Amino acid sequence: MIKQLTIIGVGLIGGSLARALRAAGYVQEVVGVGRSLTNLQQAVSLGVVDRIETSLSRAASDADMLVLASPVGAMPEVFAAIAPYLSAKTIITDVGSVKGSITEAARTHLGAHFRQFVPGHPLAGRESSGVSASLPDLFQGQRVILTPTAETDAAAVKAVEGMWRAAGAAIVTMPVAEHDAILATTSHLPHLLAYALVNQLAQAPATRRVFDFVGNGFRDMTRIAASDPVMWRDICLANRTAVLQAIGGYRGQLDRLAQAIETADAAELEAFFTRAQAQRAGLDRK
Repeated sequence: MIKQLTIIGVGLIGGSLARALRAAGYVQEVVGVGRSLTNLQQAVSLGVVDRIETSLSRAASDADMLVLASPVGAMPEVFAAIAPYLSAKTIITDVGSVKGSITEAARTHLGAHFRQFVPGHPLAGRESSGVSASLPDLFQGQRVILTPTAETDAAAVKAVEGMWRAAGAAIVTMPVAEHDAILATTSHLPHLLAYALVNQLAQAPATRRVFDFVGNGFRDMTRIAASDPVMWRDICLANRTAVLQAIGGYRGQLDRLAQAIETADAAELEAFFTRAQAQRAGLDRK
């Protein structure tokens, strides 16, 4: 049971976590913090949080569990703002899609409280954003990756694991660098491809007519291009090395396809598609 859960950034993920823990009876009070008073008031009216705070110092000082669900690019500023007001009992975690830059920002700004910080990333989300998009079952059956460091307090890790299990999630633990390399390929790159494909069609001749004839395949592939542009700007910059490597690998796959098409290499095309088909079928069985 969490006595006071403070969520900084009550949007899709933060709001869904609050709803899940409330439904599970795992939290006594939820305090919401954010820059948009309108969004915070909506969170209260929806019953997502019990009360709101616009002051990070007041919100941090009494929290038992402090969840940072703000944009990745804002994390260093948030860490610096809350550090002077944290108590020895406060456990801090986050939900960011990049772990390397966030962990280093926490190490820099939290000082002695860094050992109370448990980096985390729930592998759940939607293209919709804001507290109105939050769901109490968003994390049911989903994985949450935790990337504690050698300094991280074991009791803090256990508390964060318990919170996410109460929300319905399964826990996976891995090193920071491994997380960022994997997510660059499985999450960050697909979002970039979706944005790029939409932009390609938007810049094509007779753009309006082109969009009149998009099929379900295009809609399925580009659904995530409706995601928050600011969030994905920050993620790309924070994980730039791994993202660039993922882009390079994908560019190599496109080059192989282009070469096979240019040389009319039917065997290579079929083999290329067959390999991908087999891998995709295996994914559905997991």
